[in-house]
Amino acid sequence: MAAKTLGYRVVVYDETRDGPAVSCADLAIIARFDDPVALERFANEVDVVTVEFENIPLSVLEFLEKRKPVRPSSSVVHICQDRVQEKRFLLSIGIPVAPFRVITSAGELGRALMELGQPSILKTAALGYDGKGQIRLDPGDDTTSPWEELSAPIAVLEQRMDFESEASVICARSVVGETRCFPVQSNIHRDGILDVTTVPSRLPKPVEDRVLEIASEIAEKLGVIGLITVEFFVLADGGVVVNELAPRPHNSGHHTLETVMTSQFAQHVRAVCGLPLGAVSLRSPGVMVNLLGDLWNQGEPDWMPLLRQSDLFLHLYGKKGAKSGRKMGHFTLLGEGMSASKLALGLRSLVNT
Repeated sequence: MAAKTLGYRVVVYDETRDGPAVSCADLAIIARFDDPVALERFANEVDVVTVEFENIPLSVLEFLEKRKPVRPSSSVVHICQDRVQEKRFLLSIGIPVAPFRVITSAGELGRALMELGQPSILKTAALGYDGKGQIRLDPGDDTTSPWEELSAPIAVLEQRMDFESEASVICARSVVGETRCFPVQSNIHRDGILDVTTVPSRLPKPVEDRVLEIASEIAEKLGVIGLITVEFFVLADGGVVVNELAPRPHNSGHHTLETVMTSQFAQHVRAVCGLPLGAVSLRSPGVMVNLLGDLWNQGEPDWMPLLRQSDLFLHLYGKKGAKSGRKMGHFTLLGEGMSASKLALGLRSLVNT
């Protein structure tokens, strides 16, 4: 939608016929990711390729990269889609991450739990998101059952961080190497899924300055063209640790549609199409609240409590099939402070009552 407002023709490649982006595209190619004929047709229809999420097979991006510019590149996506590669990259440029071990067997898992000596989280190295593919463990726990449950050839065991808060920074980088970071955001997760994002973050300025610096450095060292989202744990002493990277528009930045001069979506299009980056100054403080499939348990929610709010913006994604934990939409309420956050959460509680 952001691309079309700038006059671009949009082609979507999706394995799912009813994917939300399909309805917005000038042309939709529905095929498996391993279909070379369909991929060749897609490449012939576009001038530049970008991704909506990072779990695209690397071979697909490499195939397309031989034919058209892919932004972000396959090498960037490869690092961000593999937790082992991601953490090793961050350590190589001096960015702090949680203590971790790479795991390939139940035996290794048991030894790693003892080495870390702290409550930890076992995560799949690939394809995990929104709390999926994660198991919490403590030293001395049985490791055979969790390893079998994870059912992955390789995993990462991360020490659980005793953090005070969570934050994220979305950084744009253009084809000429210009970088611009969106305002720092405070995040609250529930069951591993982003629940609420507030902007401005209300973090101390030294912390904000540090996370902005780290996000810019990561964008430059990775060579990103497009967006890179950096998720942080903020510690009690003001230190920060990078949790995850995402080379794309991010759920925590959806509020930018209303709160920032240039939305993250428009900025992504500007970056990958070689346009100047837009302004990222804050137009209004805001609170973004996710709407998960659980709200549909009793049928279609009643959206009237939200729509009656003059300073609230509702976005429903058009996904078919509401499932527990599935992101079906979000809303952004303009306003700042605890009162705005309480009002936003109170409004969400009304939509299915």
